[in-house]
Amino acid sequence: MFRWRFSENGLLAYHNEQCIHKKSFVEEFTEKHHNRLINICLQVLSMTACPVKRGTFIEYRNGMLNISPIGRACNQDERDEFEKYDSIHNIRKKMISQIHELWKSYVKEEHLNHLPELNFSIGGQISIDIFPKGWDKTYCLQFIDDKYKEIHFFGDKTHKGGNDYEIYQDRLVIGHKVNTYQDTIKILEGLE
Repeated sequence: MFRWRFSENGLLAYHNEQCIHKKSFVEEFTEKHHNRLINICLQVLSMTACPVKRGTFIEYRNGMLNISPIGRACNQDERDEFEKYDSIHNIRKKMISQIHELWKSYVKEEHLNHLPELNFSIGGQISIDIFPKGWDKTYCLQFIDDKYKEIHFFGDKTHKGGNDYEIYQDRLVIGHKVNTYQDTIKILEGLE
């Protein structure tokens, strides 16, 4: 149905039915450093106070770690409540700062300047994403930047620090800020 498919920002890329690219977080950092990052995240999570905690706090994805202070096992009402709570208490922003500082100390103490720099972004209602610099949503553009006259992107977290920011701002993309899928449909109908 689609000529191009990009999972995890393009770290897993398909053209037609053929896999043309695959890259992983663990391969890039090695198991030793990946484990250290997980331990840092667990340390910060253990010190983070939330109204409720539900489980699955760290989710490994091929190109990133997704960290949720409330836990990905929460229900929709708990998601909504956490998002309101976080907008007041900046839980995720504080976590990003703490994880970033602990990781920088580890890299400095171990003389690991060869490791890729980490980026952090707030994703969705309940989590943060941690990934190597350059592995944001613009990563997929390298495969199609000369294939289309226009590339449109629709996202909700388009503010600086949001997980849609980099691609929304990219020179190759026409960015559209949306809040719901209905917004996307309305804009698409206007483009026809």
